[in-house]
Amino acid sequence: MDGKTREEGTPRAARHAAGQDPAKRRAILAGANCVFMEKGFDAASVNDICRAAGVSKSTLYVYFANKEELFEAMVEAERNRLFEGLTGILVSDRPPADVLGAYGCRLAAILCSDQVVRAQRIIIGIAERMPELGTRFFAGGAMRTQADLARYFERQVAAGHLTIPDPPLAAAQFVELATARLWKPRLFGKAPAPPTDYEIEASVAEALVLFLKAYGPDH
Repeated sequence: MDGKTREEGTPRAARHAAGQDPAKRRAILAGANCVFMEKGFDAASVNDICRAAGVSKSTLYVYFANKEELFEAMVEAERNRLFEGLTGILVSDRPPADVLGAYGCRLAAILCSDQVVRAQRIIIGIAERMPELGTRFFAGGAMRTQADLARYFERQVAAGHLTIPDPPLAAAQFVELATARLWKPRLFGKAPAPPTDYEIEASVAEALVLFLKAYGPDH
């Protein structure tokens, strides 16, 4: 032995202050994702999550104050992963029909995925007694998506490509049109499996016909 303790001999870059190790945080979130998605919010216990993540309860509480905070962080991490690249579709200079077609297909596939549907069901199940959690979930997901789309519509209106008097309203309408007959059947269990690419493309194509008839440049 050279007289150094394990801590003293650890490279400075490998040491982290309590609650600041990104690898440990990712492990906790991964464990939480497995447990929450399998058991739901109420049935999932902190002990279950610790076992899945391979950490002690004291370690988990260094990173997250309680199960609610952990659940929110898990949802946020998964949302960022799933929606990565979605907003980037809206910066294209292609015609609006092409951009909205690609955006609508990607969005519908995400919203109808097993991961998102399970998370939405969990939120619905606890929203009545924990409305603030439901509000934050909606603001971080649906409202953020619609805000991105509304800003895209504002740019297209300014360029003369679309005629939209209320971009935020049009954003909400487009999301509903693009996911018509797809998302709600998934959410309520009528459709046990995600829609096929063909079903998504057909739904979005129909949505575009209606949307551009209402908001096209010649409207």
